Amino acid sequence: MFEKQILIPSASELHSSQPLSEALKRIKEERDGLVRDVISGESDKLLIIVGPCSAHESAPVLEYVKRLGKLSEKVKDRLVLVPRIYTNKPRTRGVGYKGMFLQPDPENKEDIVKGIRTIRELHLHAIAESGLTAADEMLYPENYSYFEDVLSYVAVGARSSENQMHRLVSSGAEVPVGIKNPMSGSIPVLLNSIYASQQPQVFKYGEWQVATGGNEYAHAVLRGMVDSYGNDISNYHYETVMQLFEGYQQSHMLKNPAVIIDSNHSNSGKRFREQIRIVKEVMQNRTLDATFKNFVKGFMIESFLVEGCQKHNVVFGQSITDACLGWEDTERLILDIAEKA
Repeated sequence: MFEKQILIPSASELHSSQPLSEALKRIKEERDGLVRDVISGESDKLLIIVGPCSAHESAPVLEYVKRLGKLSEKVKDRLVLVPRIYTNKPRTRGVGYKGMFLQPDPENKEDIVKGIRTIRELHLHAIAESGLTAADEMLYPENYSYFEDVLSYVAVGARSSENQMHRLVSSGAEVPVGIKNPMSGSIPVLLNSIYASQQPQVFKYGEWQVATGGNEYAHAVLRGMVDSYGNDISNYHYETVMQLFEGYQQSHMLKNPAVIIDSNHSNSGKRFREQIRIVKEVMQNRTLDATFKNFVKGFMIESFLVEGCQKHNVVFGQSITDACLGWEDTERLILDIAEKA
């Protein structure tokens, strides 16, 4: 049984009530182009998608993004920085804090309408104050329409990459979509997901039958895998990355071969400080093989103002979900990437 609680306004209604100004639209258009050019290979910059595991509170996220905007000015010749403003949190067992979309105050009850408005307000302020547009995870495909006008990058998680609706909605997104390998680590499944996202599709979306043109900027994200006993297995090493490249080469209909390395999750075994070593290993491999260098387009890094994590929202700027790098380590790592890119 479904108990109807609150009628949620349509995406167009919420866009109208919290619109982007013409100035912010121009920033987003420029930023979308920067991200697309990295994925297509038109630009040799690296894409760095960096920020907290989940954006649980606006104030610290905004402070983080403002700092990232200042750092972006220092590295913009070599890197494209995209803040993670992840507002839906997947839960392996289906319970716990599920993100700002559902629960805008992590210590209070669910309120989706308030969550949507809070997220849109956060994005508008973040773009205006930092000049950066953000990334979010497409955990629930039907929610994408509420934020499609503010995002420059979308991720499809490991638990979602085999889902038909995620693939279909990705085919209509106007920004690059990074599709993570499934939890099993299957490369054929990952490549099938990318292929489906790059193809024109017809399906039901909201109240409409819609047609898409396909998203040629859909690409791979390697985040490690989990075996049948629950052990984390990394897949950022040279050999596993090149196996993915070979899969791309054998799939002749795929456009824009590209991979982003997720430095946390099963690649790090959720040992957040391992992200630094992982990024440095991948950067070293880029210096040794031109094919590897051209294929690896950047990194996903989990980072916040304060390193580690906490169970309750007490420490300003510390994750309440997965543990993250702190700001000082993040800044040092990004400057190091820029120097070696």
